[in-house]
Amino acid sequence: MRVIDFLKEDAIIADLQATTKAGALAELADRMARLEPNVDGEQLRRVLEERELLASTAIGDGIAIPHGKLDSIGQLAGALARSVPGIEFESIDGKPTHLIFMLVAPVSSTGVHLKALARLSRLFRDADFRRRLLAAPSREDMYQVISDEDAKY
Repeated sequence: MRVIDFLKEDAIIADLQATTKAGALAELADRMARLEPNVDGEQLRRVLEERELLASTAIGDGIAIPHGKLDSIGQLAGALARSVPGIEFESIDGKPTHLIFMLVAPVSSTGVHLKALARLSRLFRDADFRRRLLAAPSREDMYQVISDEDAKY
């Protein structure tokens, strides 16, 4: 599974404006709603926040992978946001979160959803990959970093 199969370049926010976890989820949900006509941004935000109540999706090393399912989305979709200063996301290592990859799947897509989460977890474990994403000067450059990494598999 390749990340660029479910991440559009326009779904990348190179300079996240939010300074809180709730704000970041809202900003990502809004971006997804603008790109996916059947997605209601407010409904998606609520789904993501409800998932966060179970346990934080911040996996450490400056990474969070908030995720949820919606009836209204036809296929797996993602959005990526970068916060250079970092935000408090209740990470397991207690450090600020800089890269937030939101994943949204149709309710019926358990297998694809889990494969995507596993792929993202493996990808973000690579410190060099994280460094290149943080250093990329633009959305286009961030997308290229992901595309280049995907080409290795």
